[in-house]
Amino acid sequence: MSIHPDHRPDTGTRTAAAADRPPADPTGDDTLDLRVGDLVALLTGGQPAPSATPDAASDSPSESADRRLDGDLLDSVASWAPADTRLGRFRLAPVRLARDLPLLARWMNDPAVAAFWELAGPDTVTADHVRAQLEGDGRSVPCLGVLDSTPMSYFELYRADLDPLSRAYPARPHDTGIHLLLGGAADRGRGVGTALLRAVADLVLDHRPRCTRVVAEPDIRNTPSVSAFLSAGFRYAAEIDLPDKRAALMIRDRALRHVL
Repeated sequence: MSIHPDHRPDTGTRTAAAADRPPADPTGDDTLDLRVGDLVALLTGGQPAPSATPDAASDSPSESADRRLDGDLLDSVASWAPADTRLGRFRLAPVRLARDLPLLARWMNDPAVAAFWELAGPDTVTADHVRAQLEGDGRSVPCLGVLDSTPMSYFELYRADLDPLSRAYPARPHDTGIHLLLGGAADRGRGVGTALLRAVADLVLDHRPRCTRVVAEPDIRNTPSVSAFLSAGFRYAAEIDLPDKRAALMIRDRALRHVL
């Protein structure tokens, strides 16, 4: 199973313009996000607090402080504890190009992966893709998925609210996106992707308390990927148009994580 990051997560070289605000919520359940502090201020006649915005250039002082504490804007993925899954002990290991490039390039040249990731070719193609994230501001973190002691998958965790993806749906502050590929053909089609997606979504929600939703945007044609997300507790929120694909917007809500 592979999930193609067609929109290429923004690594920090640009921000969404005001004219690119997301359209009305296609699911109808995100039409009003009023924080408790804002509600109290309104009831007492005070001024509501400024709304959060996906534009990194207009952070509030508290958001700027949050960024400094984050270090990589994703609450220090490298420090996250491993997760116990039905497959074994799983952890995310941020990519080190000098160590991991040969493995990643081999995976990217698997035809089943290349069909969606479009990174087949010499090692430099994969290196350029990963390096753009490593040298960005930390809004996208490429990781190896390590099961027990074996690297067997590749993940990209990214701040969906700071990414061009936020123009295609009503993003909330700290929405966290996932891209995934399974490296070995033997791991595909037997529920491994579902188990890892659930584990990674849980890791995000456990270690990112400000994140209320984990999101993904697999190609609508990639039926196995969409099915894996559904089985992992994500809901099918909408179909959205991205530059190079029509995608299924998948959302896993913190409030529903123990229900779905």
